[in-house]
Amino acid sequence: MNIRRAVKEDCPRLMELVRELAVYEKAPNEVTVSLEHFEESGFGKNPVWWAFVADTEDGIQGFALYYIRYSTWKGQAMYLEDILVTEDARGKGIGKLLFDQLIVEAKEKGFDRMIWQVLEWNEPAINFYKKYNASFDGEWLNGSLYV
Repeated sequence: MNIRRAVKEDCPRLMELVRELAVYEKAPNEVTVSLEHFEESGFGKNPVWWAFVADTEDGIQGFALYYIRYSTWKGQAMYLEDILVTEDARGKGIGKLLFDQLIVEAKEKGFDRMIWQVLEWNEPAINFYKKYNASFDGEWLNGSLYV
């Protein structure tokens, strides 16, 4: 098992895993980003996301993708957009290795917080985060607007 920074050549596999995550989250048709846009967003002139991958002799079995979020009250934070371990590789500690690497990265970059969202029905993920003594905020509602 090798946890390493994602490189551009990983993007086709990462997109496969993004689609797997969308199926798991019961939203398979919601993935509309193209591979080209995904690659440019992570490895172009002005990257907006960074990722770690869990690489094995069988290929990439998981990833954790983050970006920087800014709060006018608290400053910068790491925002965990997605963490996924492919179904066949779950239960082997890969998610913990990825999450621990994110914590190291956050500390190295001087972030004092890591933020994410989890679907309320995703008990395995919620239980995973609880092992880290994560707190959950039921006060805020998510908003979005397509323009």
